[in-house]
Amino acid sequence: MQQGDKAQRAIQSIEVGGRLLLVLADSAEPLALKDLAARAGLSASRAHPYLVSYARLGLVEQEQLGARYRLGPAALRIGLTCLHQLDPMREAEPVIQELAAQTGHAVMLAVWGNFGPTVVRLIEARQALHIALRVGSVMALLETATGRAFAATLPAERLIEAAGPFGELAARGRPAGRGPSPRELQAVRDEMARHGVTRAAGSPLPGVNAFSAAAFDHEGTPVLVVTALDHADRLSADWDGASARAVREAAARISQRLGVRPPAR
Repeated sequence: MQQGDKAQRAIQSIEVGGRLLLVLADSAEPLALKDLAARAGLSASRAHPYLVSYARLGLVEQEQLGARYRLGPAALRIGLTCLHQLDPMREAEPVIQELAAQTGHAVMLAVWGNFGPTVVRLIEARQALHIALRVGSVMALLETATGRAFAATLPAERLIEAAGPFGELAARGRPAGRGPSPRELQAVRDEMARHGVTRAAGSPLPGVNAFSAAAFDHEGTPVLVVTALDHADRLSADWDGASARAVREAAARISQRLGVRPPAR
């Protein structure tokens, strides 16, 4: 057997039993044996021995009334440890690498810094995109797709923090210490609610389009914004186009890696 084959070996019974744990993790309430087994694609008689073993380990437990199953204290301990070890940048890296490889667009990550949306990772486009953008750049709040994604998801008081005398908002003609107006905020939030992304079409960079979406942690806080940008002839400004869908999906995948529950099937 080759070394590569050894690396691919797996224990089927662990994978089968693991499906039961994943079903419980995705369920908002405890499940009866029959329902739990069915969702995992198993018969009740096949699922039961796994649940007995998991109960001994504290990974699952049964309610005293109704005998329904839920995740146990050991599963909670594992989950809390995983959350403590999470690094949003590390979790986002493979997702944005795949996004850049599949689309050919420039892809960047931004965080909310002292002066607003700040670029922390940039992957160049497959074809040259001559723009003045680098790690550390601060993006305009309402004039860029990246900034609009933060404006659509952050509380208004956080946005005002970046509107101080040295903030990027003041540099674009807004009075120091004053953030976007309620009407402006509502417009960008409506945009995000309708499309799942924000957009910049030919502005502020002529001939360049961009889509952005926020990635959230397990508490629902937007921690990163992922953006794809490229020349308009390579990145359509269509809200339902392939590029917009790819950015939406990438942000959702990062959020799931950060502990956000995936949508119910």
